[in-house]
Amino acid sequence: MLEPALLPTPLVDCTDEVLARAGVTLRLKRDDLLHPAVPGNKWRKLGPNLAAAVEQGRTRLLTFGGAYSTHLRAVAVAAAALGLESVGLVRGEELAAAPRNWSLRAAEAAGMRLVFLSRTDYRRTAAACGTDDAVAAELQRRWGPCLVLPEGGSNALAAVGAAAVPAELPGLGERDVLCCPVGTGGTLAGIAAGLPPGARALGVAVLRGGAGYLEGEVSRLQRAAFGRESGNWRIDHEHHGGGYGRVPAGLAAFAEDFERRHGIALERRYVAKMLAALYDLAAAGAFPAGTRLTAVITGLPDPDSP
Repeated sequence: MLEPALLPTPLVDCTDEVLARAGVTLRLKRDDLLHPAVPGNKWRKLGPNLAAAVEQGRTRLLTFGGAYSTHLRAVAVAAAALGLESVGLVRGEELAAAPRNWSLRAAEAAGMRLVFLSRTDYRRTAAACGTDDAVAAELQRRWGPCLVLPEGGSNALAAVGAAAVPAELPGLGERDVLCCPVGTGGTLAGIAAGLPPGARALGVAVLRGGAGYLEGEVSRLQRAAFGRESGNWRIDHEHHGGGYGRVPAGLAAFAEDFERRHGIALERRYVAKMLAALYDLAAAGAFPAGTRLTAVITGLPDPDSP
């Protein structure tokens, strides 16, 4: 069985002179503390999907991810706790014969069967799994009856799970901006949909070249989950650090300085990019004086394992 989740997750004031000079305050919504094995937005997004799998009598979960995918590890652990099988389709067929990195080892240790695809096959299958009936049928023939979760776990049920975050933040209003990293769009879609009138959401894209595409994904997920688009959100595309998974020296230095000053370890590929964006935007006067930023810390730092 899974350990119980820590809900609601802690909300911590983050006093900082850089932000104070801009007339902005910052709070950290510590979803990284939600669960040790299925942290942050992974728990939020997986919960409704796991309930659906059990309700539908599925015995297997199938999903997608890269070599260091937190989503793969989270699905593996959660599936095992529920007595379900799990299959992970991994981007990069060359990884099949290579020594497993710490992330893939963890997924296999939790019982996940890893299948390595060429990048071409991976893109075709992952992109079409929720929209192409032929691809969906192919997956069901190959793996038997299974619940297919998209890359990153972002589907309509995941957005519903993420919509619970604002409900844990009483008193939200016109001066509030909730902020999160954006990889596949599910977390932002849910957070924005769950906001009360006046409050807004800001997503920080962690992949390069996602302008337009990510906005389309958030809108699509909101329509699928809630039957409407909320219109109270935007995505910043200027702080991706050079692309998905990249951590340039300047970003690493920002994260180290933040950790030293505030005593909170930061995940680099998502969380640090979001926080760096907030500091840059505040310094540039992008937020009106009196704005209260709430940054959702969506995941844990990678371990030091090789």
